[in-house]
Amino acid sequence: MEEGRIGEGATGFSGLNKEQLSTFKEQGFLVLENFVPEHVIQSMIRRANDIVDEFTEPESLSVFSTRNQKSDQYFLDSANGVHVFFEEGALDDTGHLQKPKEVAINKIGHAMHDVIPEFRDWARSERVKGLLQSLGYQKPLPVQSMYIFKQPKIGGEVVPHQDGCFLATEPQSVVGLWIALEDASVLNGCLWGLRGSHTNGIHKRFVRSKEDNSVSFKGELPEYDLESFTPLEVPRGSLVLLHGANVHFSKENTSEKSRHAFSVHYVEGGEGYTYLDDNWLQRRPDFPFTPLV
Repeated sequence: MEEGRIGEGATGFSGLNKEQLSTFKEQGFLVLENFVPEHVIQSMIRRANDIVDEFTEPESLSVFSTRNQKSDQYFLDSANGVHVFFEEGALDDTGHLQKPKEVAINKIGHAMHDVIPEFRDWARSERVKGLLQSLGYQKPLPVQSMYIFKQPKIGGEVVPHQDGCFLATEPQSVVGLWIALEDASVLNGCLWGLRGSHTNGIHKRFVRSKEDNSVSFKGELPEYDLESFTPLEVPRGSLVLLHGANVHFSKENTSEKSRHAFSVHYVEGGEGYTYLDDNWLQRRPDFPFTPLV
């Protein structure tokens, strides 16, 4: 088994062991195979497909881009609900779908972990609690979730980034739990992680203006040699644990196979930590973040 890949069966898990914690601390990412039971995977896929089936095209569609994310109200309001975002290549010049919606959706986000039982149950499961507590979290707070489709032939590139760019606390505490709902390989756009990059802090932030709700990037990521990244090819049911400062990316999916995944980002909600009010993702006062414990 490659470095950083420490298998863990679907039963009997109560948290990371010393070897796993050491590997995560050194690399900034960790792969746990067989982490998500098959029945959970199937329920997530079914529910995501239902959301797609129920979606009707509005007058204006929202596109997700890691290069030039626009600040439309639909995007901002997704912090409080379940919204659908499309691939950049899915719309024609008039802003309407030029492909069937089933193969044009980029992702669903960003409050699935609080709104939809199939995703809420997993995001708040005992094995997730055990994992986060073994990392030292006292009051783990799920703040963002995404179902990512990575569609065949059209699934877009996700450029090198840090999750702490988009979600920040003081002090920084974000961690990402990314689960493979389908096999992920270099052919269909698996994650690539840069070992040790988390030790250099957060370089860039995606912030929201309090004046006009516009969003923008502040700071710049260094230039990276993409050949120095490690491909995280994982089988269905695997968990990829990502430190909030780890630099990672995924390439376009040029294959005939999709690469469905579900991710949840957690921060420390305990004493001494503050969720920053210039994060793009802000909840309504009547729908606050809810801790696991």
